[in-house]
Amino acid sequence: MDGPTIYLDNMAATRLDERVLDAMRPYLFDTYAVATSQFGYSLGIAARDALEAARTSVAERLGAQADEIVFASGSTESTNMALKGAAAALSQKRGRHLITTAVEDFPVLQSMRALERAGYELTVLPVDVHGRVSPDDLAHALRDDTALVSMQQANQELGTLQDLCVLAVMAHEAGARVHVDATYGWPRVPLRLDALPVDLVSLTTTLAHGPRGVGALYVREGTPMTKWMDGGFQEGNRRAGPEDIAGAVGFAAAMALVDADETQRLRLLRDELEARLLGVPNTVLNGHPEGRVPTLSNVSFRFVEGESVLLHLDMRGIAVSTGSACFSRSLEASHVILAIGGNHERAHGSVRLSLGRYNQESDVDAAASALSEVVARLREISPLGKEV
Repeated sequence: MDGPTIYLDNMAATRLDERVLDAMRPYLFDTYAVATSQFGYSLGIAARDALEAARTSVAERLGAQADEIVFASGSTESTNMALKGAAAALSQKRGRHLITTAVEDFPVLQSMRALERAGYELTVLPVDVHGRVSPDDLAHALRDDTALVSMQQANQELGTLQDLCVLAVMAHEAGARVHVDATYGWPRVPLRLDALPVDLVSLTTTLAHGPRGVGALYVREGTPMTKWMDGGFQEGNRRAGPEDIAGAVGFAAAMALVDADETQRLRLLRDELEARLLGVPNTVLNGHPEGRVPTLSNVSFRFVEGESVLLHLDMRGIAVSTGSACFSRSLEASHVILAIGGNHERAHGSVRLSLGRYNQESDVDAAASALSEVVARLREISPLGKEV
């Protein structure tokens, strides 16, 4: 491998933007105190002011109130906090029935399964061939004792966007609370919570060139939620533990750097890359053809293993992923590809490519050319490849 890596796995992690690091730096080396009230010492008050400024900035971008934003250690924690905290608070007043979808990421699925083991009843909704939930399926699943519905804004593997407005309105009209996992959509996909009837939203800027180890949870005013982490009384007594001031500042700074022009540039690069990949014989697109995150493309190459494609690309200095990022070291087939009706061959032959701020047209050209060559070579040595 010669030269720098062409990184096309931005749905797993992104390079930190230097401007975000510059915003964080004072709170790592100068104003590093724990946030304190107005009755504390000046260094702690300055830290608190920075934390609250970051909270206000995030809230304004979302169309929310500042006190509805809770900073956490990442979207995994905020998802656990939302689902387990809301389920506990609603179990006595509303019921113990929960709904989610078959294509959710693991923080949602595993949290829901944990609640199911604790005595809650769980309904998992199917999806169509593009990964979307049918409103009719949700309508049939909703019951008088449905306490909470959890669905994603965008899928982690396919990029497919759910019709949140329609689904959330249905759930609310039935009396259920709604959680949205926005990890793989926002801030690249706009989200305005003053126009969307949801109660809890898991957020991160880790996939938008922000810092790792920090996330946020939107909690609409009046939403019942039991505190699930014991300790101090931070974040309006909704989370225990001293806040990561530098992380919160970096979260807000990364969010502010995402704009429509950059997103459109990446969409055009994605479309160019996808068109070239789909020109390879026996290649299919996974996910909705239009209603999708603008930076992601997931394709399946018949008669080859995605892991083999990944390894050959890595030797050429190109980084991609196959299936779910959490499954990349597992032999299990992607639960998402299986949920949209794909078989094990399609799942194991899937490759996810995701673009970020630092990708250029030259990266797209190199990746498309390399993939065409690698797939052709792997098919030549595959017994099944002779069918092509």
